[in-house]
Amino acid sequence: MRCPRCNGVDDKVIDSRSTEDGAAIRRRRQCESCSTRFTTIERLESVVLSVIKRDGRRVPYDRSKVEAGVQAACKGRPIEPGDVASLADRVEERLAVSKGDVTADEVGQVVLGELRELDRVAAVRFASVYKSFDDPQDFEREVKLLETDQ
Repeated sequence: MRCPRCNGVDDKVIDSRSTEDGAAIRRRRQCESCSTRFTTIERLESVVLSVIKRDGRRVPYDRSKVEAGVQAACKGRPIEPGDVASLADRVEERLAVSKGDVTADEVGQVVLGELRELDRVAAVRFASVYKSFDDPQDFEREVKLLETDQ
């Protein structure tokens, strides 16, 4: 770490504290050259996810697309906006385990699994778009899957 005052590279850590529910560490440092005190925050570097589309294209993971799809499925349902954000957090956590590349199908499966826990009607709605339902039997099959998952 470089001192913000003298640009020196030698410092000592005076105090370390966990912040943001353990997601980061706040360190209070003192420059060995000029004795200036400064604070640094260390966070775990997040994994950059890429989604491999059905046509083979690779695109960056976009959390807003997950949230938009879930919100559309939950329209008119008794779901709080915070629930959608929490669901998106859990989806990201589960996908981050794959270390970089996931298929669009994997993203859809994870979202569908999380939606089944949140709201079963929204899960069927999401599945109808995600799985491209063509006829009423597709809905019946999905409802039976929900019933067997209980």
